[in-house]
Amino acid sequence: RTAHPRDDGHPGEAAPPTPGAVSPRSPQARRLLELARAVEGLPRHVGIHVGGMLISQGKLVESVPVEPAAMPGRTVVQWDKEDCERLGLVKIDLLGLGMLTMLRKAIAIVKESRGVAIDLAHLPPDDPQVYDRMCAADTVGVFQIESRAQMNTLPRLRPRCFYDLVVQVALIRPGPLQGQMVHPYLRRRAGEEPVTYPHPALEPVLKRTLGIPLFQEQGMKVAIVAAGFTPAQADRLRRAMGFRRATVEMEELRRELEEGMTRNGYSAEQRAQVLSCVTAFSS
Repeated sequence: RTAHPRDDGHPGEAAPPTPGAVSPRSPQARRLLELARAVEGLPRHVGIHVGGMLISQGKLVESVPVEPAAMPGRTVVQWDKEDCERLGLVKIDLLGLGMLTMLRKAIAIVKESRGVAIDLAHLPPDDPQVYDRMCAADTVGVFQIESRAQMNTLPRLRPRCFYDLVVQVALIRPGPLQGQMVHPYLRRRAGEEPVTYPHPALEPVLKRTLGIPLFQEQGMKVAIVAAGFTPAQADRLRRAMGFRRATVEMEELRRELEEGMTRNGYSAEQRAQVLSCVTAFSS
């Protein structure tokens, strides 16, 4: 215990012990630390996925433990959704989009007012006027590209085909954003920056996205090519990248990546580039 200094800068009397304080060296404190480490990383509460459901051939309660939810008439599976997927249970997530209702109503209005029946399955996929509106960031109400960040990026990327939209949506994601991949990709697309690769062997993996890894699948392929990962290791990497609580496993995979690239003759700078690309997806 250190003494508290007085206002004049000289040490004063030692602070009196706090009532009810427990010594860090006591058995109680050591036991508390053990218990804290045991529950570290576990879910802190049970939540219900609004559109998540499990489907079973027989009664669900014969396959997994089920308990009543806080909301009357609702039940929730006690297992973590990641565990359900690992065990091969059929898990489905349904999204409810208000824009689908708007489309249905718009189609009904057009049919009633103009006598034209619109079939969404046969709309032309390459209408240049649609892409012109996107390039002008006129996308309010358009699913996936209506956020402020998407609207700021659309005039710079200037999508002209469906794959451009795939890239556009992939860019504004936590992985590319935190991995600082967005601006390099846009500069390369505009011809303002040369297309480079962390290692020549990775060109086939990253060529279509101008040397910038934008998709988790690319991260898996980079691990296979650069570090000699097996498909099983790459799948572990995919799961860890998409699981917020997989910090320990991600750190272990990071070491395996480093060791594999070292064996394959990658320089320290190349290893750092690859690790930065791959681990950004887990952030």
